[in-house]
Amino acid sequence: MAFGKKSASETKAAELAAAIIRIADRETAPLTIGVDQLRQASPRLTPLAIGQVYRKHHDALEAALLDRGYTLVGYADQGPGRGMAFEIDVAA
Repeated sequence: MAFGKKSASETKAAELAAAIIRIADRETAPLTIGVDQLRQASPRLTPLAIGQVYRKHHDALEAALLDRGYTLVGYADQGPGRGMAFEIDVAA
């Protein structure tokens, strides 16, 4: 069976999930991860990309986090220039 190509947004979703997981592994849960921490973990993730990826692929993000023992508690987007944050906790 051949694997299909991933779209650019699917690749960004995997990159966002990996960045969130790396930060969550390094910190202690529960924690809030802001856009600055995500940009440090993966400079390719722009604030615009993060918001778009979350809206389009939030199910894939949640699944990737659950695979590693985390759960996405919440996501807050304050709008342009105000920041966004992911709330992460240990999966029950």
